[in-house]
Amino acid sequence: MKSKHKIILFDGVCNLCNGSVVFAIKRDKNDVFRFAALQSEVGGELTSKFNIDTSKTDSIILIDGENHYVKSSAALRIAKHLSGGWPLMYGFIIIPKFIRNAVYDYIAKHRYKWYGKKESCMIPTPELQAKFL
Repeated sequence: MKSKHKIILFDGVCNLCNGSVVFAIKRDKNDVFRFAALQSEVGGELTSKFNIDTSKTDSIILIDGENHYVKSSAALRIAKHLSGGWPLMYGFIIIPKFIRNAVYDYIAKHRYKWYGKKESCMIPTPELQAKFL
């Protein structure tokens, strides 16, 4: 699956993840990203292709060409392409990954308890359909 776009894989039943996708879409002024739920066929194909263990990384993954980024590295690389002041967040990339990911993992571990969970993946509106794979 070749794409000129960067692909964000997300947990389709997580309210925080779905909110993050909507947040990114609103700030993706240069049409950089496409989206797919980890639970979708595309999500399965890409996690398989990149040999990503979704039992260890089950919230957000960024596919950029032949590279992939997980956890805080994915989130910061996504922020780099958003409009407004969000690219400044990329500066946190200088913090060692084990520290960044500890914070990320803490939030990811509690996301269902704090933000809730859907019974099924988000269905994009017709206007947003083109952004989803």
